[in-house]
Amino acid sequence: MVTWSKIAPARRELLESLVAEYAHHYAKGRTTLAVDGPDGAGKTRFADDLAVAFDRAGYTVFRASVDDFHHPREHRYRFGRYSSDGYYRDAFDYSLLRRVLLEPFRMGGSTGFQLRGFDLERDTPVESAWVTGPADAILIVDGVFLNRFELRGAWNFSIWLDADPKVRLARMVERDGADPDPKAESNRRYADAQRLYVRDAHPNTAASAIVDNTDADAPVRRFADYCSVKPAPR
Repeated sequence: MVTWSKIAPARRELLESLVAEYAHHYAKGRTTLAVDGPDGAGKTRFADDLAVAFDRAGYTVFRASVDDFHHPREHRYRFGRYSSDGYYRDAFDYSLLRRVLLEPFRMGGSTGFQLRGFDLERDTPVESAWVTGPADAILIVDGVFLNRFELRGAWNFSIWLDADPKVRLARMVERDGADPDPKAESNRRYADAQRLYVRDAHPNTAASAIVDNTDADAPVRRFADYCSVKPAPR
């Protein structure tokens, strides 16, 4: 569990500004916040730190990740292990995400919701673990493709988190043991899928806030014309 004192001062300042902006619009009720962005942008850590910032401000926060709502391997790879189109269109089960988490969370009351739906490592659905929360609570979800058509309207607020492509790849090499060659087939799968996403969903303009997380200790708020993932060629 991350502690506030271990977060760099410039990062804390940005997180607090996002909390203040969010609270100005969504002080009460059940609300949802997405931390979207390409692979290697630092979404999970940023979402975790943001949850700490909200907790310090007195909010009840729940955390989830789209990585816990994958389709089974057979479905994910039906167009090939390295298909970028397959990754973009088949990796995640958005129907499951809506059905067991987003929709019941928004209903409030005693309705239970499920923060995980699929065990990626075991390639099997997780055993249902339904939780409840108070009337006023924030759900923060991190992951790729969170502003695509299937999830439009699901978020009260979304953050497009990006970083320099070389920095993103270096993080993936360190975190996942990815091939350091950006032209490797395994890396092109992710990069080309993001280009499809940017072309289709324009996440940099759909997002409520854009953050350049190239320097994780000093992330910078950007404007709507900023997006380092260029559209896929036609």
